[in-house]
Amino acid sequence: MDWLCRDCLASGTASAEPRRCPSCGSPRIRSHEELFALSIAHVDCDAFYASVEKRDDPSLRDRPLIIGGGTRGVVSTCCYIARQSGVRSAMPMFKARDLCPDAVIIKPDMAKYVEVSRQIRRHMDALTPLVEPISIDEAFLDLTGTARVHKAHPAVALARFARTVEQDIGVTISVGLSHNKFLAKVASDLDKPRGFAVIGAAETLDFLAPRPISLIYGVGKVFSETLKKDGYHTIGQLQQEDPIRLMRLYGESGARLARLSQGQDSRRVSTDGEMKTVSSETTFNRDLATLEELSTELLKCCERLSERLKAKSLVGDTVTLKLKTAGFRLRTRARHLMMPTQLANVIYEAGLSLLQREADGTPFRLIGIGISGLEAADGSDPMDLLEPQVARKAAAERAMDRVRSRFGRTAVVRGKLYTSRPESHSAPASEEEAEDLEGKTR
Repeated sequence: MDWLCRDCLASGTASAEPRRCPSCGSPRIRSHEELFALSIAHVDCDAFYASVEKRDDPSLRDRPLIIGGGTRGVVSTCCYIARQSGVRSAMPMFKARDLCPDAVIIKPDMAKYVEVSRQIRRHMDALTPLVEPISIDEAFLDLTGTARVHKAHPAVALARFARTVEQDIGVTISVGLSHNKFLAKVASDLDKPRGFAVIGAAETLDFLAPRPISLIYGVGKVFSETLKKDGYHTIGQLQQEDPIRLMRLYGESGARLARLSQGQDSRRVSTDGEMKTVSSETTFNRDLATLEELSTELLKCCERLSERLKAKSLVGDTVTLKLKTAGFRLRTRARHLMMPTQLANVIYEAGLSLLQREADGTPFRLIGIGISGLEAADGSDPMDLLEPQVARKAAAERAMDRVRSRFGRTAVVRGKLYTSRPESHSAPASEEEAEDLEGKTR
């Protein structure tokens, strides 16, 4: 039985797991027969946004904290104290307030969270070149072959990494270690917060057998209910089923169920990290139903989306409109563009054409816009070349961008948005006015 102390990083082999570290006396011991033979890890920050806020404001340490906003928004994340009251990520804010009325509520500060994420990523890159981020606060790592570099087994290197991030950055991390990505992800959820869980190859089938099928990624609520109706409740039942029958019943999903129920996952940790979509959305304080109101909110989302695309030097060619009704029914509509773009005006016009078909008097609580089919921008937007009118609007928008980069994003506001602002220290800008305004502010 290999063992590791996660506090002082002492390690060794014993006939049974030590109750305390023989070097420092810590009870934070992790032992496993395959501890030093595994190298695929999933690293997940614990209640990331909430952890960052509690780090920056120690008065919040022992209080329930929810990161979200408004009465009609959703919970971005919450601390473990709030979770004891039943609050969960993606829960409507009104429900979270009812469950935990004493919670402190803070609006997300994405710029701060992104910077902390980058700091953690630098520590990951020092561990291995094979890092696959899957969100702002989690990633897969492949530490195969790194023992000579770190002069330590991957498990020890990961424990050192978690300790360093907690001490230097102030955010706690949970680690899952296994022989493939699927099981590493499962392991990282077993021992939160500040966890370090291991699933070895020899125990895989026995570990998975009693677990619910929903543990398998890609099995959502609807698919889970379908499987239950067909008599499948546990992963063990899938293990005993003929893979051909599962394929006949569920197609490619059935083949994937057969593989993952056996703990088989051949996916490699990929360093491509290719972003598939960029989006922006907003939940209204009250339901909106008219095209005028909805289109104003759509334009705001398009401007934010465009800013993100420009910041990342990306263009995309497929625009997707997202709407959520007052009854929480989701509608998505997409349109493929002739050429990829990052311009707010072009994205807005595509989104507006989709919105006009949906604005039939139905009250909506949320609107969003996204763009996919992403590729690197080459410095100019291909849409500029289509026709003089598009080129003129593109030039005006880029002039607005230059003004905003110097004087702030409120320095110039589109006329449609200017009229919707409760207060305004900025001048509205038409396409014709934007370039002239830039010249006056140089």
